[in-house]
Amino acid sequence: MVTHVVFWALAVVAVLAGAAVFVVDSMARASYSLAVSFIVVGLQVMLLQQRYVGVLIILMMVMEMAIMAVYMNMFMGMNPALMSMNMVHGTRHALPVSVGVFVLLAAGALFAPWPSRRGSPPDDVTAALGTELMGPKMLTMAAVGVVMAVTIVGGVVLAAHRTRYDRFGDDLRRRPAADPQPGGVGR
Repeated sequence: MVTHVVFWALAVVAVLAGAAVFVVDSMARASYSLAVSFIVVGLQVMLLQQRYVGVLIILMMVMEMAIMAVYMNMFMGMNPALMSMNMVHGTRHALPVSVGVFVLLAAGALFAPWPSRRGSPPDDVTAALGTELMGPKMLTMAAVGVVMAVTIVGGVVLAAHRTRYDRFGDDLRRRPAADPQPGGVGR
């Protein structure tokens, strides 16, 4: 009974956080609302005894939002991601299209001929799911993860025209900062 109550409470939080993406007035708040929604969905999946997939959803969303925060600050300067903006565009067309897609998907879920279960579930469902998702590609996926992390760090390093070391020197003690680009910090 407690599991059901927690599941439905998390469902309400997930829907409210998902709706907040379109209600809040900044890109950062919308991003964090989306993260909260998916983290709560990850917790729900964990309640369904799929701990591997639940943790994977949570880790994926936390890392995605961390990367997004780095890129927002890197490319948008003094964090205009917190400035007020309208997160909803094209409402005249978007609302009927989204309602139509929802009705179509709901009808498909309700009226599709679902297959009946054959056989019995494996003893360890999580291990079987992990093997089915990754199979013999686990080493490849681990290597791809490292390559992606190196690519992100390399992109940030190459995109930064100046750093705090340019302004303050190698030991970061130079005062005032000698900014090579006028108009920046230490004008």
